[in-house]
Amino acid sequence: MMSNIEKLRFYLQFPFVRYALIVGVLIALCSSLLGVTLVLKRYSFIGDGLSHVAFGAIAIATVMNIADKTIFTMPITIIAAVLLLRTGQNAKIKGDAAIAMLSVGSLAIGYMIMNVFSTSANISGDVCSTLFGSTSILTLSQSEVWLCVTMSFIVIALFIIYYNRIFAVTFDENFSKATGVKADRYNLLIAIMIAVIIVLGMNLVGSLLISALIIFPALSAMRMIQNFKGVVICSAIISVCCALAGMFVSILFSTPVGSTIVVADMIVFFICSVIGSLKR
Repeated sequence: MMSNIEKLRFYLQFPFVRYALIVGVLIALCSSLLGVTLVLKRYSFIGDGLSHVAFGAIAIATVMNIADKTIFTMPITIIAAVLLLRTGQNAKIKGDAAIAMLSVGSLAIGYMIMNVFSTSANISGDVCSTLFGSTSILTLSQSEVWLCVTMSFIVIALFIIYYNRIFAVTFDENFSKATGVKADRYNLLIAIMIAVIIVLGMNLVGSLLISALIIFPALSAMRMIQNFKGVVICSAIISVCCALAGMFVSILFSTPVGSTIVVADMIVFFICSVIGSLKR
């Protein structure tokens, strides 16, 4: 036990490890806040669709040798979120069908581009790292850290400022429209914020696992707490604790960062489910 603590202290001396912890905590916090809304609105799969769009955009950025892939990927993912929201409201194409089309299409195009045009000698490794996360969270530059911190604080600030409107739109969109709330505008705001978090979170857990970071903390909190504000706060605490635990275990035992965080979320979900059953 003491050797692990000493090992952790040793690694925490390095700035890149501290950067990774800061970014991981902020991404986990933002994901949990928006995750509650997405789960209650039954929009859980929108994160999955947008993460695959981000994968396609990263594939294009990789082939074009763009140094800062986040700057290139984020606008494309935001545009996809807007289009997905508009398409999902179309009577001819339901929301779940639109997400499935976008998800599969983006994944296929991204993988094809990386295979046909990539000059990397390890294409399979590049694809696997993008899909499931890698040690890229430990190689963040200072500018990337500042970008993540800035965008995370913007998302948190918007969620706090528009909390009451987001709450109203989440629980009864039709009633909100009847009372004069511009529900479409706040749905669009939610979609844009989740697109930003997905792009930032891909360095942490990869495009295939980012949905777990959004959904599991919210579902865990809902097993124990019945009011919206309590669920949001509990979800944020669970998400941050699981992210920290996952990153610490990854540092100590050299396990994949993203997978370790998701496993921690799954364990907490199981514990919360048991506690919730006992309470009922």
